[in-house]
Amino acid sequence: MEVFLNPNAWIALLTLTFLEIVLGIDNIIFISIVTGKLPEQERKKATRLGLFLAMFMRIALLFGVTLLIAMKKPVFSFDFGWFSADVTGQALVLLVGGLFLIYKSTKEIHEKVDHKGEEEKSLGSAAKKSFTNVIIQILMIDIIFSVDSILTAVGMTNGVEGALIIMITAVVISVGVMMLFAVPVGNFVNANPSIQILGLAFLILIGFMLITESMHLSHAQLAGEHVGAIPKGYLYFAIAFSVCVEFLNMKMRKKKE
Repeated sequence: MEVFLNPNAWIALLTLTFLEIVLGIDNIIFISIVTGKLPEQERKKATRLGLFLAMFMRIALLFGVTLLIAMKKPVFSFDFGWFSADVTGQALVLLVGGLFLIYKSTKEIHEKVDHKGEEEKSLGSAAKKSFTNVIIQILMIDIIFSVDSILTAVGMTNGVEGALIIMITAVVISVGVMMLFAVPVGNFVNANPSIQILGLAFLILIGFMLITESMHLSHAQLAGEHVGAIPKGYLYFAIAFSVCVEFLNMKMRKKKE
């Protein structure tokens, strides 16, 4: 393709692919926990099918990117004196996504702590989740994470010839990488309860970040102060640091055993 004869196109493609893979870590953690409620023989199928459908959905969103950009316009506004905002379509998507992540993760933590992991030992009627329900949840969370990454991609490729082709290629490559690593990562997470709890705690943190991002996009004012977005670099550093500490703890526990 003539598009990739331009060095700027390759730089944009590599940057976008890396960005999609990094942002996809949240997706993999969520998918591994959701599919963990399925019978073991169905987990790999659900993971790969969910990611495969999510890839086409992201490509469809890229073609509808003008609609996403139009969602920057305020849908409604409110002013309570101490709290005011001009809520946009993008902000609503992120707000709903953040609340969903916090609810889902808190519910999973409650089940694992209160039920003492019984649902992991036997897949009874209460622990089983329908295959379709899991796929729907994977697609739902991918929509939420896609809005931010796609808008970032549009900003990064602005002015580059063949931007749409570059973005679609980056999505296909990143989903391929996620398919390669999602199943082993999911097996590892499901085999280690402490990693599961850590992953769920991260999802709560990411949910909170999405809520603050939605307030930032809505130019929200709280007690006279503008609500800013949490820098993603800080968040991912905290996650990486916590994972490293947990790996050290796991190594020490194995030595003691």
